[in-house]
Amino acid sequence: MTTFVDRVELHVAAGNGGHGCASVHREKFKPLGGPDGGNGGRGGDVILVVDQSVTTLLDYHHSPHRKATNGKPGEGGNRSGKDGTDLVLPVPDGTVVLDKRGNVLADLVGEGTTYIAAQGGRGGLGNAALASARRKAPGFALLGEPGRSDDVVLELKTVADVALVGYPSAGKSSLISVLSAAKPKIADYPFTTLVPNLGVVTAGSTVYTIADVPGLIPGASQGKGLGLEFLRHVERCSVLVHVLDCATLESERDPVTDLDVIEAELAQYGAGLEKRPRIVALNKVDIPDGKDLADIIRPDLEARGYRVFEVSAVAHLGLGELSYALADIVAKARAAKPKEESTRIVIRPQAVDDAGFTVTAEGEGLFRVRGEKPERWVRQTDFNNDEAVGYLADRLGRLGVEAELVKAGARSGDGVAIGPEDDAVVFDWEPTVAAGAEMLGRRGEDHRFEAPRPAAQRRRDREAARDEAQQEYEGFDPFGK
Repeated sequence: MTTFVDRVELHVAAGNGGHGCASVHREKFKPLGGPDGGNGGRGGDVILVVDQSVTTLLDYHHSPHRKATNGKPGEGGNRSGKDGTDLVLPVPDGTVVLDKRGNVLADLVGEGTTYIAAQGGRGGLGNAALASARRKAPGFALLGEPGRSDDVVLELKTVADVALVGYPSAGKSSLISVLSAAKPKIADYPFTTLVPNLGVVTAGSTVYTIADVPGLIPGASQGKGLGLEFLRHVERCSVLVHVLDCATLESERDPVTDLDVIEAELAQYGAGLEKRPRIVALNKVDIPDGKDLADIIRPDLEARGYRVFEVSAVAHLGLGELSYALADIVAKARAAKPKEESTRIVIRPQAVDDAGFTVTAEGEGLFRVRGEKPERWVRQTDFNNDEAVGYLADRLGRLGVEAELVKAGARSGDGVAIGPEDDAVVFDWEPTVAAGAEMLGRRGEDHRFEAPRPAAQRRRDREAARDEAQQEYEGFDPFGK
């Protein structure tokens, strides 16, 4: 049964925003109480959070689809809808978030580090929020914005200071078990280690972590054995330790050849591993033949520039010297790293000539409008409500979309698409001077809410209407002569 998973594809969906409410206050003796529709609630986000108690991505391997809750719609009486609940997903320290194309979106290192994988949709405004001095009785509300959904890839890269690399059965698991309190599986057959093991080592005043990576074989960087799956776990390490078996029973192998093979695989894998400091640990020197072989090859390895240590995990030989040498390298690597700066807020002001949208001609008689505001406004519009459609037209006009369409050569009856190709709203464009139904006055205006006119003015209006009707009647000819 699988117990360790370090790469998964996660399908995340944020919650949708709740719809705004179109309502008019009704109360005894107050027949025209005005709009009181509340706003819709915000949809919940999907948030990834580093949790030190989580060491694998196994949960997301079994349940890759995760969705936050939707916001509630607004209600009458100026009652706003409840916000959706954020979905918090704990991930191991060292998790890298990538998109489907392999681009890195976030590198989550450190307890409590967060990343919003999918953002919830905004709640729609109710008609109370849409009311203004000129629009006193809106008969519509805005729809909630759909939450974002995405497919992301999570890759776990173990956060360790030291990585033990080498052939299967070279003694890496035995070495980490005596250097730290880790208890990996140890057996006398290849590929005993199937998952990376972490241990904590204390050497003097330095405390560091050490990782035991599954054994590497020729072709590991191309997918042979288990090396390709787990080489990513050594990318963050400050130093690599080549654990060489000086007592191998395979006649075609020797420690120097093993070292050359592993170095070739690390160089082919890339990721900067070829530049990391190296230490060579000649293991199993407690065996007479192993000690003799170590004495023979040590001068050759030192001539190549390696620091060589003769160790035995079984007899506990040379472990203290190796541990302190690793602590010294780790301490120097930590000191060389730049200190983490406090969180900065980067403000990128919008360019003066940036209209916030673009208009492009696509083929004969089709124009496409792209931009955050136009696309969001379209998603929030109820196209079954003529007043809401007119409000959208007014907003687009104020933004300058109609003027840009004229500049781009759009004519009456041409198609205009707002949004991407796979999710666009297309309509036939009719240029207007003042969008909307002029017969009804401005959208949202209601003469019943206007201040009462003086009695003399009302009398003059009635007389003028009567005179106009009388003139029409006197000029009417039923026979059309």
